[in-house]
Amino acid sequence: MESSSELKKIEKLQPDWKNCLPTWGLLAPSGIWLLMLLVLPTVIIFELSLVPDIRPGDLVNPSGLGNYIRIFEPLYLKVIFNSLLLAFGTTIITLILGFPVAYWIALIAPKRWQNLLLLAFVLPLWTSSLLRSYAWITILRPTGLLNSLLTSFGLPAVNILNSNSAVLIGMSYSLLPYMVLILYASLEKLDKQLLEAAADLGANPVQTFWKVTVPQVLPGITAGSLLVFITGLGDFIDPELLGGASSMTAARLVYNQFLGHSQNWGFGSALSMALILMVSIAISLVIKFDQTK
Repeated sequence: MESSSELKKIEKLQPDWKNCLPTWGLLAPSGIWLLMLLVLPTVIIFELSLVPDIRPGDLVNPSGLGNYIRIFEPLYLKVIFNSLLLAFGTTIITLILGFPVAYWIALIAPKRWQNLLLLAFVLPLWTSSLLRSYAWITILRPTGLLNSLLTSFGLPAVNILNSNSAVLIGMSYSLLPYMVLILYASLEKLDKQLLEAAADLGANPVQTFWKVTVPQVLPGITAGSLLVFITGLGDFIDPELLGGASSMTAARLVYNQFLGHSQNWGFGSALSMALILMVSIAISLVIKFDQTK
């Protein structure tokens, strides 16, 4: 009797696979999608990263970690540092510019206008990023709109194109709508009663902002900053068109290794894996930060 009762208890503890099948069926399409478009390409890139000086059509067996060691050469470390600097700078600029806009739309603008204002703000995303970059070339070039306005006011012309400054402007313009949308979604859920309570207790607007508003929207700030940083780290179009030869980034370097004159697929794959590792570390730190709050 005791053995039969124990068997019944064990059977109850076992999962009911019949009820689980619908769940697995729902997860199967997304799982196949991730496997085919994320896992397998990453494995292929990692395999190629172990191949020295691979060229199209060559059959070379993977051997050694020389491509990864090459990343630590001063020239390539400078390129990676420049990429991190541009991505971090873009994140700070979009956060500073996007937070007031998202705050105004979510908390100050009339409710009936909020959706229309958001739509107007994300309209640039409806056009190609390539066209937006060419538009900035027209504005920032020596004979462009910016210098025409400066000279009309008697100010000296500036040469911003083909520099990190131009890349920061282009990347910030391209990624600002994403930051605003994420911050807006977070600010819209802000508990306004806490703001009123802080005012009743004598807190000034600055204290209310830092001690009430920011802690509540911190997850949105983190998510928006992470999205902008990761996207900026892998951006290719803006550095290529606005940065010129003086603004080499990791994404442009990877492109040159695969489709440029170098044709070194092994080193390009190693650089790609380094970017994937940096992004993974950033995501892990954010997840750990959220869990320890």
